Amino acid sequence: MEKRNATSDFILLGLFKHTTFHLFLFIVVLTISMASLMGNALLILLIHRDHRLHTPMYVLLSQLSLMDMMLVFTIVPKMASGFLTGKKSISPAGCGLQIFVSLTLGGGESFLLAAMSCDRYVAVCHPLRYSILMNWQLCLQMTMGSWFMGAADGLMQAVATLSFPFCSAHEINHFFCEAPMMVRLACADTLVFENIMYICCVLMLLVPFSLILISYSLILAAVLHMHSTEARKKAFATCSSHLTVVGLFYGAAIFIYMRPKSYRSANHDKVVSAFYTIFTPVLNPLIYSLRNNEVKEALKRWLGKCTNLKPQ
Repeated sequence: MEKRNATSDFILLGLFKHTTFHLFLFIVVLTISMASLMGNALLILLIHRDHRLHTPMYVLLSQLSLMDMMLVFTIVPKMASGFLTGKKSISPAGCGLQIFVSLTLGGGESFLLAAMSCDRYVAVCHPLRYSILMNWQLCLQMTMGSWFMGAADGLMQAVATLSFPFCSAHEINHFFCEAPMMVRLACADTLVFENIMYICCVLMLLVPFSLILISYSLILAAVLHMHSTEARKKAFATCSSHLTVVGLFYGAAIFIYMRPKSYRSANHDKVVSAFYTIFTPVLNPLIYSLRNNEVKEALKRWLGKCTNLKPQ
């Protein structure tokens, strides 16, 4: 098959077609994306402004919100402009940037969720030693480590993916550049790279996921030994929000990156990718705000201050 010029643009076929129903879906997705940006920005603002939320748990949560905002900014504007203007081309540099940022944020969020589970373990199982064990230095190290591990994986996969020669059929059946979809267009033997990519994804997902399972197994054992019903309810309430987010994130990530190639479908991949790049970021702040009394109280205090500042 003919190889194309490495400097020519790719074509993103997008998520929607130009029909009335798809226009409606596009408006829904755009509305959800705006709600995601506002919700995560509000959560970051509350954590920054309210000193009661200046704890390792909420610092890690603010980083999760920052990652979600960056993911929406990376994916949605290009998808929206392609649908509205019809200009669906994207340069190799732009494609590489999307691969790098999306994988950096995905990998970083995976390790960040593991760090948050360790924080919950210390809070439930060692509450009296929480301030000593979960000190600010450790919190900073876990945060920086999450960003570094994600960036290392994103850079490696972006560089390796774009190093392949691509065939003349350079249409990407997706709404953003995603490494598994890009590899399908390569005019070269990609088996070794696909195996390495698969192993990397397994490690980037299963290592943090194993830490989460261990943390919550220890938490469950500690909760079952609690004699107070009130203490049990408080422990479950502390962990339920995080477990919900973990389920949403890992369910979509495993579906995309850990399935054998023979079971993959472009249309299914687009739907699941839309779920974790567009819908999950709006769910995270909702889950943490609706199920967390401290966040709700911080929001009430902030709204009260805003009301008092209005001229009478």
